[in-house]
This record gives sequence, C-alpha cells and structure tokens, in this order.
Amino acid sequence: MEKVDPKKEWEEWHHPGGKFYRLGASRCSHTDLLAILIGSGLPGWSAEQIAEDLMIRFQSLENLSQQSLEELMKVKGLKRVKAVRIGAAFEIAKRLSQM
Repeated sequence: MEKVDPKKEWEEWHHPGGKFYRLGASRCSHTDLLAILIGSGLPGWSAEQIAEDLMIRFQSLENLSQQSLEELMKVKGLKRVKAVRIGAAFEIAKRLSQM
C-alpha cells in the first residue's frame, strides 16, 4: 500500500479541486467552483483570490453570468482563456436549464 504524505493530503483537501473530489460538488462554494474553472492564478494572486474578487465585484453568479468577456477580462488575473472558460460554463448551465 502506498504511503500518503500528510502535508500533500492536507493541501489536496483544502484546494478547491480536492474539496470537489473528496466532498462533492454540493459542498463547494461558488468561489470554489469558480476557482476550479480559473485553474491557476498569478504570482502572489491565487485562483481562489481571483474567484473571490469576481464574487465580490459581481455579487452573485447570476450577475456574473451576465457579464461580457471584455468585462470579465478587466478582473486582475483573468485573460481571454480564463474568461472564455467561465463564459462557457455559464452557457452550458443556460442550455441545461432550457432542456
């Protein structure tokens, strides 16, 4: 049996992706889910901080979903690829809601 490094186990558990994997999607906050979509941050500015900034700035997922890609890219740490990921996730949700 493979020995698990307790520090690595703790880091996985507390990272949004680890939380999603171990506890399930329903146990993740909006910020956690956004951080997973964002993936990585900038030096000194994590994906979690970018996600938190988005939620503070736009106040809700509904408001966030109505933003243009250009507006999203004004947020520190969000360039085109990350803004497109967020936009695509909202588009998938919109299509699912129309089924």
